[in-house]
Amino acid sequence: MLLPSYSTGLKEAGLDEAGRGCLAGPVVAAAVIFPEGFSHPLLNDSKKMEKAQRNELKMLIKEEALAHAIGICSPEEIDTLNILWASIKAMHKAVEQLQISPEHLLVDGNRFKPYMGIPHTCIVKGDGKYQNIAAASILAKTYRDELMEKYAEEFPFYAWERNAGYPTKAHREGIRQHGASPLHRKTFRLLKD
Repeated sequence: MLLPSYSTGLKEAGLDEAGRGCLAGPVVAAAVIFPEGFSHPLLNDSKKMEKAQRNELKMLIKEEALAHAIGICSPEEIDTLNILWASIKAMHKAVEQLQISPEHLLVDGNRFKPYMGIPHTCIVKGDGKYQNIAAASILAKTYRDELMEKYAEEFPFYAWERNAGYPTKAHREGIRQHGASPLHRKTFRLLKD
């Protein structure tokens, strides 16, 4: 069972991203603020769930959260900033979109750039420890997966509807045969030597 939050008595936003290790598409971050005392036994790190379970929990999170938001950095921003700083920028964009100002940010990972003077705490593997980060991981992953499925219709050679832009054999074979798409990250090693 995950912990509900890191700090008590504060409006705390859990932050996580999806798509850091992909060869194509944006990096997507989410921010989630739950009401104090909220708890759900099925909330977990999105990577440990089946797609149907994530989609079911996505609806619950959106209904139960005091506030939730998505932030996106494009492949161009990733190539300009690098993937770490683009991930952090996407998190900043998600916090900016929240309908409620958080009093604390609970960030998945070990690096973050302070945002608007809001205190923050970084938690390595936080999506497997805190419910608000796990919820953010679910919203970020489901949003990004749906986006990549739409992009797969436009760019059908890379099997994005199955791999969401991650470096699978089918994805790399598509790059080898058809070249890179405009959504590929130019600073990433798209093909193995």
